Parts: sequence; C-alpha cells; structure tokens
Amino acid sequence: MEGPNWTTNQEFIFSAFPCSWGDAVLCFVPLLFIYTFIVVGNLVIITVVQLNTHLQTPMYYFISSLSFLEVWYTTATIPKMLSSLLSERKTISLKGCLLQMYFFHSTGISEVCLLTAMAFDRYLAICSPLHYPTIMTPKLCAQLTLSCCVCGFITPLPEIAWISTLPFCGSNHLKHIFCDFLPVLGLACTDTQAIIMIQVVDVVHAVEIIAAVMLIFTSYVGIVAVILRIRSVEGRRKAFSTCVSHLTVFLLFFGNVALMYLRFSAAYSLFWDTAIALGFAVLSPFFNPIIYSLRNKEIKEAIKKHMSQVKIYFS
Repeated sequence: MEGPNWTTNQEFIFSAFPCSWGDAVLCFVPLLFIYTFIVVGNLVIITVVQLNTHLQTPMYYFISSLSFLEVWYTTATIPKMLSSLLSERKTISLKGCLLQMYFFHSTGISEVCLLTAMAFDRYLAICSPLHYPTIMTPKLCAQLTLSCCVCGFITPLPEIAWISTLPFCGSNHLKHIFCDFLPVLGLACTDTQAIIMIQVVDVVHAVEIIAAVMLIFTSYVGIVAVILRIRSVEGRRKAFSTCVSHLTVFLLFFGNVALMYLRFSAAYSLFWDTAIALGFAVLSPFFNPIIYSLRNKEIKEAIKKHMSQVKIYFS
C-alpha cells in the first residue's frame, strides 16, 4: 500500500540507453534502418500476397497476417527507442508505459498464437493433403487469425490493469530500453503480495511459451514422421521446404523470447538484459521478411514481376 511519505511517479526514465551523443547516434542510425526495413519489407509481403491470386492460399494468408502483426509489434517499441536515443530526457509517462507494454505483449502473444496456427496448417497440408482443401478453408483461416488476435489482445489486460493500480515511488529509472512487465514491477512500491504477483507474471509467460512450443513441436513430430515415409528424395525435399521458413521463424522468435522469460536467474547484467531484449524486439522481426521473401521462390518471383512493371511504368 502507498505510504504517507511516498510520491507517485508519473513518468519513467530509460537508463539503458547510451549517455553520450556520439554513441546515441551510432545506435540510432542502424536502428532506424532496421525499423524501416521491417515496415517496408512486411508491407511488400502483404501487398504482393494481395495482388497475386496464386498466392492467396492459407499458407500465404498466414504469412501476410504475421507480417501485419510484425509491423505493429515493432511499432510498439522501436519509435520510442529512436526518440529516446536523440532526446536528452529519455522519459516515458506512466500511461504511455502501460500502453507500450500492452501493445507489445498483445501483438507478441498474437504472433505466438499465429505461429502455432501456421504449424497446424503445415501439419494438415503434409499429413492430410487430400482433406486439406476442404478443412483449411478461407473461412477457417480468418477464424483462426481472429482467434489469435482476440487471445493476444485479451491475455495481457489483467496484468496491465493490476500494474496500473500499483504506486510507484522512489527511483523512476527504468533499467531497460522499453517498458516491460518485470523492469516496471521492479520500480513499484512492492509489498509481499506484489512480490508474489511478480513471480506469477513470470510463471504465466513461461507457461504460455511452453504450451505454444509443445503444440508446434507435436505438429512437427507428425510432419517429420510423414516426410520420412516419402520414398523419393525430391518428394521429401519439396515437402520439407514448405516448412523451413515457418520453422526458422519459430526457432528465432521463441529462442529469443525463451532467453528473456525462461532464464533460470534474474541476475543478468544490464548489458545482457538489453542485448536479449534487442534480440526478440528488433532482430527477430528484422530477419522475418528476409526469411519469407528471400527463401520463398514464389514471393521472390512475384516481387520481381511487380518491380519490372514499376520500371516499365516510369520509363
């Protein structure tokens, strides 16, 4: 509870950013490039899928949906990082911090659910190819995507609502590069109940990650079992190639998130906390458009076709 001599902080100061102007600029330039690449790359994927009828299949529908979420996932944190790097007072209001946490986690959880749905889609496509067209209909794709978003945007609400009721006093220096549950809770005027809730929040995130990993792992066990029964080498290669992009994104995304939330010790240095946060908030979204465009022959060909049309139009 809030004591009589406590004052409630209405803003936080990010203390993980470099203090010198030169170091800040050195961080700002690559981060701006990465953010621009993420937004443009994902918008290109969405546009290409929408403009090409032969790409309007369940697999590409989920890829474009993931690209849409990636844009908002990174927009929740990176623009504020960019402004903080160039600002003398690297502050964020309490309300802004709560909103940043909400949208970062809601879009992140939506992506986790969508990656699980994509694993289910690949399982049906490879393990039940004859029934796949009748099961994975456009209506079911839309329902699965909507369910993923509903789950993602509802799940963080209780945590955000609870954190908004906590008093924040004393130091307002947030030892992170964006607002996240554990760093923010560390600044609360905690009592025994709050400390227990901090541990509960950590466990809830761990359970969410483990559940999604187990579902995706189970899907791929079935997929690998079917692929190994295919006699021709070319058939096995073709079947597995349809899963490579999703599997790579899954390992990249969950690997970084697991480092953040499933670590056995909370005694990481500020440097490693920042590096891990950059991994799942910046680097993982940066590689996703590369994985889905450069490794996908159909998307590459569609992009080349539209680029040639643009050149002809302006020539």
